[in-house]
Amino acid sequence: MPELPEVETTRRGIEPHIQGQIISKIDIRNGSLRWPVPAGLTETLPGQMVKQIDRRAKYLLLRCDSGTLIIHLGMSGRLHVLDNDNDIGKHDHVDICFSNGKVLRYTDPRRFGAVLWSEADTDLHPLIAHLGPEPLSAEFNADYLLNRAKGRSANIKSFIMNGEIVVGVGNIYANEALFMAGVHPARAAGKVTAKQVEKLVAAIKQVLEKALEAGGTTLRDFRKSDGMPGYFAQQLNVYGRQNQPCLTCHNPISCIRQAQRATYFCQHCQPE
Repeated sequence: MPELPEVETTRRGIEPHIQGQIISKIDIRNGSLRWPVPAGLTETLPGQMVKQIDRRAKYLLLRCDSGTLIIHLGMSGRLHVLDNDNDIGKHDHVDICFSNGKVLRYTDPRRFGAVLWSEADTDLHPLIAHLGPEPLSAEFNADYLLNRAKGRSANIKSFIMNGEIVVGVGNIYANEALFMAGVHPARAAGKVTAKQVEKLVAAIKQVLEKALEAGGTTLRDFRKSDGMPGYFAQQLNVYGRQNQPCLTCHNPISCIRQAQRATYFCQHCQPE
């Protein structure tokens, strides 16, 4: 599933090609995504300029003249910029065509993503209003996380993956950040010490920044907007490395299941 670094990589990839461009038409070949693509977009979008491309959590926000196109990549979605004479594939569900001859194509084999439209403030949109702070923002800091963790019995890994606490810390990045901070993933969030929380916040920021520099993580589905893979997978310390030696202490990496997700950690470097 594309996480925050992958979505931000996509935003940066498409921005130079479509920002400031006029939409000429939109082709909806299959509008049956997680939520139906509004059929009225074929009349609403033509003639509008894409003024800005923002990101909030894992939502891409294409700011147009009279509203915002909200795009979520779901489990396997991808956006890529093409010339308008490219062949159409089985899973190419939506094309946003521009007057400069370019096409922003939404491809999604599993169709768990979304292409929606809002004419209101997107901060108040029901899919966005409840979200926590961006992890790379000043708002996300040790004092904030410590305050939110007080009295919480949920394990710390699930806690930092909760989008209402902080957005964008997906499974891969939670594993890596907890390892970097030396925090056991099963420890109750309310029992993580202030010093550990400080290290964890710094680790979350560091691992996400490194992933952004590498263009995201490619395990199965993710490709950047230019079709190339992200290379952060080559830098993973624990994720997917069960029984392999820890790169720090050489003890074997352990794996447990938490909330139906694999959790990788080093029992020596991340003691309970």
